[in-house]
Amino acid sequence: MIKPHGGRLINRIVTGSEKKQLEERAHSMPRLVLNQRELCDLEMIATGAMSPLEGFMSREDYLSVLDLKRLAKGLPWTIPITLAVKSGAGEEYKEGSPVALYDDESHFLGVLHLEEKYKVDKEKEAEKVLLTADHSHPGVAYLKSIGDIYLGGKISLINRLQHKKFNDFRLDPIETRVLFKTKGWELVAAFQTRNPIHRAHEYLQKCALEIVDAILIHPLMGETKKDDIPAEVRMKCYQVLLENYYPSTRVVLSVFPAAMRYAGPREAIWHAIVRKNYGCTHFIVGRDHAGVGSFYGPYDAHYIFREFDPYELGVTPLFFDHAFYCKKCGSMGSIKTCPHDSQFHIVFSGTKVREMLKEGKLPPPQFTRPEVAQILMQSMCRKPEKDR
Repeated sequence: MIKPHGGRLINRIVTGSEKKQLEERAHSMPRLVLNQRELCDLEMIATGAMSPLEGFMSREDYLSVLDLKRLAKGLPWTIPITLAVKSGAGEEYKEGSPVALYDDESHFLGVLHLEEKYKVDKEKEAEKVLLTADHSHPGVAYLKSIGDIYLGGKISLINRLQHKKFNDFRLDPIETRVLFKTKGWELVAAFQTRNPIHRAHEYLQKCALEIVDAILIHPLMGETKKDDIPAEVRMKCYQVLLENYYPSTRVVLSVFPAAMRYAGPREAIWHAIVRKNYGCTHFIVGRDHAGVGSFYGPYDAHYIFREFDPYELGVTPLFFDHAFYCKKCGSMGSIKTCPHDSQFHIVFSGTKVREMLKEGKLPPPQFTRPEVAQILMQSMCRKPEKDR
């Protein structure tokens, strides 16, 4: 089986006497309440999804990621994983002393073993990672909402987050690895999504199924933009699609508990690396992966892979062009497979689909499966629920 990034699957979940000791000491530690992105990161660090990270980044790793797209020791890594002081300079947090970590409902989750407290230039971070400082970018807006003092150090997760939804679909990296091994799957491709799967996505996945043993459908269920389709609706779409149109013996649906950064090409590399930790050997990279608005070129997420030696990434990217339905071919295709002029191509934007749904019109089957379209239409009349 493919090795985790860095060679070892990290486990920062504490049990037994260590857990008891930290729980007893927690009341005397300074408190820090984590936001939704930080909660996602805490869980992913602890379960090994972010191997080789054992905690939130130190200044050295942080700056190396910004400038070189690598951790300080040279391992490829493209997204800063950081924990911010919520107000002031964080005088209550002392280097060398532990910090108790809580969610916004005062649940004690774990401990940060604070090694370093450092000030950052958030505009530089935005320019380096997001390639923009435009406040209309959701990643820039996030950086604006947090402090400029970061806390670095290893974490100990004492109490797992109590998720309210999708618990039957939450598999840690150690669990997906055991599952793949049990199934006898040696080649597994991961598919990242934060949207319902339409026909173009389905086409990419089934092309990948021709060359690998199985597909991990791994929808991101952490924090996303407010106007993204609610997680509960998306999960219904995934389930009905897999039940009716996919071979059940070659597909797994599992929640990816990360928060979106909308960092385009950098996030594509990070998504691939993290899926390697889950045991995937391949990663599907489509058009405008992890993009938002017009901040990135449609294939920037493909080009960034050229900056890394395939051996050091370890996971194999599967690059796909924008797919569409060709009326003349009578099937799905892309510019690589379809010889016909664009006048024969049916390409629907998300905006156009939302307009049709609001008007009570089902999108055509050339764009999305009827069962999925029906779920989306029903959701248009409902108020979105708060997801975790």
